[in-house]
Amino acid sequence: MNNTSLRFGLIGFGAWGKHHADAIRKTEDVELAAIAARSEASAAAAKEAFPNAAVFTDYRKMIETMDLDLVDVVVPSHLHHEMGTAVLESGAHLLLEKPMGVSVSECDDLVRLAKEKNLHLAVGHEFRLSSLWGKVKSLIDEGYVGDPQYALVELSRNPYRQGSDGWRYDIDRVGNWILEEPIHFFDLARWYLGGRGEPQSVVASANSRQPDHPELQDNFSALVNFHGGAYAVVSQTLSAFEHHQTVKVTGTKGALWASWSGALDRTRHPTFALRGFNGEAVEDISVGKVTGELFELEDQIQMLADVLKHDQPIACNADDGRWSVLLCLAAQESVDTQSIVRIDEFAERASR
Repeated sequence: MNNTSLRFGLIGFGAWGKHHADAIRKTEDVELAAIAARSEASAAAAKEAFPNAAVFTDYRKMIETMDLDLVDVVVPSHLHHEMGTAVLESGAHLLLEKPMGVSVSECDDLVRLAKEKNLHLAVGHEFRLSSLWGKVKSLIDEGYVGDPQYALVELSRNPYRQGSDGWRYDIDRVGNWILEEPIHFFDLARWYLGGRGEPQSVVASANSRQPDHPELQDNFSALVNFHGGAYAVVSQTLSAFEHHQTVKVTGTKGALWASWSGALDRTRHPTFALRGFNGEAVEDISVGKVTGELFELEDQIQMLADVLKHDQPIACNADDGRWSVLLCLAAQESVDTQSIVRIDEFAERASR
């Protein structure tokens, strides 16, 4: 890439899409050149907020007529495969919000296409760029806890927003709620325990407090087993209040405890902390930078600009995105069958 500004396109101008647009605007040497919005009303809002961007109500027309380096797709989950495929076919690099797809086969299609086109495919697991959750990973890699044996990633929060046209409460469009937010936690667990190899099996339980939507589970917990007896617990409740996330990692030498709290998940004024036991003493560990989804999203867009300009590695690539979907779907099968699901066997069935 040369030193001129990168031209980014955005598909989706809903609640989260607007934050993506704002993050792109803040990124040095990146231009938000085009926006595709679903309705005339959202297109008008996009034009008012970003008067220099070309605005479309047909995403295909946008990618066919605009010369774009990368397209950022922020739409309901069931549209990810369709729109991601169209972006890659157009020759643009792709940032695809999580989940990468609602099936493993959809993920496989996108991985194959990106490789065929020699294009970058990044998946929106921005937690990997967090000054807090990323610091935990750095300390693990530095040997702070010794050989990691256990990880807990847990969230207590208020219920999900309905989403545009209620898509998040429609099983045919959302896939399942494990793909919504626990997918981040599966990604963190696999990342933290990566030194123990890939996950071997998962067993999960869930329940719903919604008589009209028993297929959508408000309370969910899973245990993921790794080689050598290491395991991770991923847990979430949507029956609580505010937004409170915790990560705990213990190993043969020490332990880490990270926490984040806010009135909402997208606050710019959270409280957060990281404490550790280094084998000899308990200590407060400096994070150094405020953390939260909005800040991590800005870092994600900056990361992608660096990837395109300087060929740096992607923080969460297509293979990582596929793994996260695979683990969520395996966990859902465990909930449905009330049994342990072996990941290798499930992956073989899911890829057919």
